[in-house]
Amino acid sequence: MSSRGNPARQIQHAVSGREFLTFRLGTEEYGIDILKVQEIRSYEPPTKIANAPSYLKGVVNLRGVIVPIVDLRVKFNCLNAQGEGDINDFTVVIVLNVRGRVVGAVVDSVSDVIQLTDQMIKPAPEMSAAMVDTTYITGIANINERLLILMDIESLMSSSEMGLISNLTP
Repeated sequence: MSSRGNPARQIQHAVSGREFLTFRLGTEEYGIDILKVQEIRSYEPPTKIANAPSYLKGVVNLRGVIVPIVDLRVKFNCLNAQGEGDINDFTVVIVLNVRGRVVGAVVDSVSDVIQLTDQMIKPAPEMSAAMVDTTYITGIANINERLLILMDIESLMSSSEMGLISNLTP
C-alpha cells in the first residue's frame, strides 16, 4: 500500500466491498461487477449475422462502434415456456467493456446496484459438470432472503466458447 493518499479513504474502500449491477434472467437474479458496465440501453433489434449461434443476436452500431449482442437468456436457458426470451419494456442491453472490447448483453430487466462485502458472498456450490456448468459463477449472495448469483462476466464473454474476444494480447 502506498504511503500517498488518504489512509482513511483506503480503509473505507476495503471495508465497504464491491458494487454489483443486479439483473434478471427469467425468474433468477444475477449480479456482475459494476466496473465492467459501460452503460445500460433500451433493447433495439440488432442486425442479424448469418450462421451465428442462437445466443448471438447480431450487432448494433453504438456511436460508430459495431457491438455484438449476446442474449444471456438464451445462453443460460432462461427462456419462457415457448423457448423464447420475451422482449418487453423492461428488456435492456447492458453494454460491457471486457478486455478493451465492447459487448452487449440482453437481460430481462435491471434491478439496482448493490454493495457486497466478501463476507456476504458464499462460494458457488460444486456440481457435476455434466449437470450444471458453474464455470462463470463466482459466488452466491443472500440479500434480504433473495439469492443473488454472482457472475464473472469477463470470463464468460472472453471464453473460447463465446468466440467474441481473443484471449491473446496484441
